[in-house]
Amino acid sequence: MTVPEALYGLVLAGGRSRRMGSDKAALQTDGETQLKRTVRLLNRHVDYVFVSTRADQLDDVRSGFNQIVDAYDDLGPVAGILSAMDSDPEKSWLVLACDLPNIDDETIEFLVASADPDCPVTAYVSVVDGLPEPLCAIWRPGSRVIIERFVADGYQCPRKMLINSPTRMLEQPVPGALHNINTPDDLAGTGVEFVK
Repeated sequence: MTVPEALYGLVLAGGRSRRMGSDKAALQTDGETQLKRTVRLLNRHVDYVFVSTRADQLDDVRSGFNQIVDAYDDLGPVAGILSAMDSDPEKSWLVLACDLPNIDDETIEFLVASADPDCPVTAYVSVVDGLPEPLCAIWRPGSRVIIERFVADGYQCPRKMLINSPTRMLEQPVPGALHNINTPDDLAGTGVEFVK
């Protein structure tokens, strides 16, 4: 009998939400923050879930969760991914952004079931532009050298890393599940709201 590979979850919640003008992790749907909802969903599919934060984010939104504080500055989402890998280099990480109001169990389950053990990253194809979706993806330990190489060359965009690296690409089982919210205009029709 084969022992299932351990898989950890990482919810990226360390962004500054400049375009939104308000903390995206704190946006709410039916009284539940985006961060809490994302952690709850991810928890059903991985062994442990951690929240990626910056050192200056000591707030009530994030305080109730296991956190991995960014050990790198000015690298965007890559800082969270590398910091998670620092905390446990042998684990694979299912990385999920906290600003996906339509993310669902089916999308996460299909990603986990379809992950390629021989490929550094398994990711979805964007239904918008056909490019990889790096913030709903499984990053295996072997992907670290790829990330470090790009960072050393001055690149910090995880999407560009996947475009130029061996990546297993999956079609989304639920189109629209990975629609993210970056601006107040993006909130229209999502049911997500600012709560003061």
